Amino acid sequence: MARIRSIDGVAPQAVDGPWRLALTPPGAWAGPGDLSEAADWIPAPVPGTGAAALRDAGRWSEAAPTPIHDRDVWYRTRLIQGGSLRLRFEGLATLAEVWLDGVSVLVSHSMFEAHALEVNFRPGAEIVLCFRSLQAELDRPGKRGRWRPRMITPGSLRHVRTSLLGFMPGWCPEIDLVGPYRPVTVEPLRPGVTEADLRATYDGETGRLLARLRISGQPTSVTLRCDGRAVALAKSETGLFIGTLALPGVAPWWPHTHGTPHLHPVSVEVDGVTVDLGRTGFRTLSLARPFEEGLALAVNGVPIFCRGANWTPSDLVGLGAEDCAALVGLASEAGMNMLRVSGTTLYPAPGFYDLCDAAGILVWQDLMLANFDYPHDAAGFAATLAREVTGVLQQAQLAPSLAVICGGSEVWQQAAMLGAPRSVWADPFCAETLPGLVGETRPDLVVVPNSPSGGDLPFSPSAGCTHYYGVGAYRRPLEDARRAEVGFASECLAFANLPEPATLGRTSPADPLWDRGIPRDRGADWDFEQVRDHYVGLLYGVDPAAVRIDDPERYLELGRAAVAEVMEATFAEWRRARSPTAGGLVWFLRDLGPGTGWGVIDSTQAPKSGWYALKRAFRPVQVTLSDEGLGGLHLHVHNETAAGLDLRLGLTFADRTGKVAARAERDLTIGPRASLTLSSAEMLGRFFDATDSYRFGPRIHDVAHARLADAQGTVIAESFHFPGLRPVAPDAIGLQVAPVADAPVPTLRIATDHLALAVSVRSPEARPCDSGFHLAPGTERLVSFPGHHQVPQGVVGALNSREIVRFGHDA
Repeated sequence: MARIRSIDGVAPQAVDGPWRLALTPPGAWAGPGDLSEAADWIPAPVPGTGAAALRDAGRWSEAAPTPIHDRDVWYRTRLIQGGSLRLRFEGLATLAEVWLDGVSVLVSHSMFEAHALEVNFRPGAEIVLCFRSLQAELDRPGKRGRWRPRMITPGSLRHVRTSLLGFMPGWCPEIDLVGPYRPVTVEPLRPGVTEADLRATYDGETGRLLARLRISGQPTSVTLRCDGRAVALAKSETGLFIGTLALPGVAPWWPHTHGTPHLHPVSVEVDGVTVDLGRTGFRTLSLARPFEEGLALAVNGVPIFCRGANWTPSDLVGLGAEDCAALVGLASEAGMNMLRVSGTTLYPAPGFYDLCDAAGILVWQDLMLANFDYPHDAAGFAATLAREVTGVLQQAQLAPSLAVICGGSEVWQQAAMLGAPRSVWADPFCAETLPGLVGETRPDLVVVPNSPSGGDLPFSPSAGCTHYYGVGAYRRPLEDARRAEVGFASECLAFANLPEPATLGRTSPADPLWDRGIPRDRGADWDFEQVRDHYVGLLYGVDPAAVRIDDPERYLELGRAAVAEVMEATFAEWRRARSPTAGGLVWFLRDLGPGTGWGVIDSTQAPKSGWYALKRAFRPVQVTLSDEGLGGLHLHVHNETAAGLDLRLGLTFADRTGKVAARAERDLTIGPRASLTLSSAEMLGRFFDATDSYRFGPRIHDVAHARLADAQGTVIAESFHFPGLRPVAPDAIGLQVAPVADAPVPTLRIATDHLALAVSVRSPEARPCDSGFHLAPGTERLVSFPGHHQVPQGVVGALNSREIVRFGHDA
């Protein structure tokens, strides 16, 4: 059912304690009658985890996590209020038992199911929760699967409905997730809405809100309201009211890159009592081509290039206290319009969908299934999974952001890579049962059987959706992003992404943070730092191992710059008008723990070089350059907005000092949600060896620079192409920095005489709007510090500059 946010402005109240926690050996206490006041009870946050409580008590450390799954974890508290109440448990991890005043009221074996109990009890009644040892359960003998993944251990996890976080050595901290990690709430039982099934549809002109409400008591008037309009619901049978509210001309919901994500409040009034059901948006969602040709989505009839990242919890220890808002905000600021919740992680809290609705970010939601041969033929498992799927969909009934439901991560790929035939890896649940379950609640969603899937083999790059690591883990040249003809990359571009110096500076030189948390696939003889180093050598012509020894700080700067270059180049290729790629989601938005993880945001929520690169690559109004060999350079101009634009496009070829070899400008008009492509020859009106392919003589340029400006001359986007190795040898380049007087927000003007590569703007006081960008010779860039009242203190440098320029507080 849809979530009831409040009744006459009163929301369900948290059972917030004070809660206490104790640990015992498995089975030491059978129930509340065995609880001992002499036990070591400590305060515990709820929602939260046992790890969070132990950490708060100084008995557990995220830096050196100790096991918790090998013990029973007990929680207890007393309720202040009494009477007839509805007690809700939104998430219990994992093997949970619940007692109320010593009476067993609930047993749950799934971390992913919410429970609601109607109970009658006295004031001061005691609630006791026990989370039985998961390790003891995993150690029980069980039927083995037809294949066993290396990445996740132990294999018995395939029988248990719990998160795989903490069970993936090499890329996830081994933190045991135990406890009431989602809210425990209580609300009075009274006549009113008990179930709300709602469905929002849109035909391009009229939105419709279909409602089926179960209402206790004998209501005489039930009215559905949305967007300032209302309709009376008709009584269909005792306690059931149905109806449809038509909304002609309602403002539709769009991904924020393509329009405004309009949302409209939804409520129902029952005999004068208002029940808040949240907000919804109206949009259409469809496939822009057959799935087998590569997943491609269209919203409101407009094809969307989906770009973003794979979501990870913002607090792997607390979970219940995770702050999704900051991360969703950073995703939106970076121009991301899709986030995927991978089957290796955890269903997000319902508030996550609210945030994505408001931010205009599409959500790809995997089921929490990954890599294993799951026992779909076992009746208990199948029933539990069906309830799980239905619960997820009902929680997000009104969420326009929810776009894709996927049957899990790398289940089909795992079996196929081990040589199993299609009859083994293409399980009927994902291919047949899942679409039916989704259709019952959210028929507007796109159902993907597994990620990856769609081709002769599930990991074929050009079909369906793929996990594309050709550029990245498999160290293919940048050109492979085109050669692979990727249809849709639901995972891509995994690197050991270095945090910024401000984060690294929080550790001692003897134990550098950048040398910790480096991901590695279990069983592989390489790690993702080596992947990053490969591209340092490829782009800059240096030996990263030697630089690491001789100049560790420069080694780090080269690594940050290389990741940014590769990400920008790959997405520039995929956004070409003639590219078959309809989307790409970088592997990990945020690191799961401290160190040099996959995330483009570190564990302190600070953006890394990859985040800034994606922010440049994902601009809705964009210019990119592509190397077409003997065909010269192609300039690709994109306008994803709803308005046509008058623009000025410039193209300059110069050496690193600024000596111009060729230059051209032209005015152009581009329609709404359109792209156009021009060749360098078309721009220049003559032959010029733009890509250094003909080589009739010495190359006379080091960089090609495309610049896109609006009708007022304000630069919107820039792109760079290097016909050879990037000239990164440090030199005097004439780097200049000055504050901009009377700017509405604190702003720096950064200029250079010569080519400046990977210009870094860093301040311990504030985050700049951009960093790691290139500056063409003789050009400048304005860099602001939103949310700050004055220009902060900091430094500006460049990868190829001997100069480091200080700024702020009179420098």
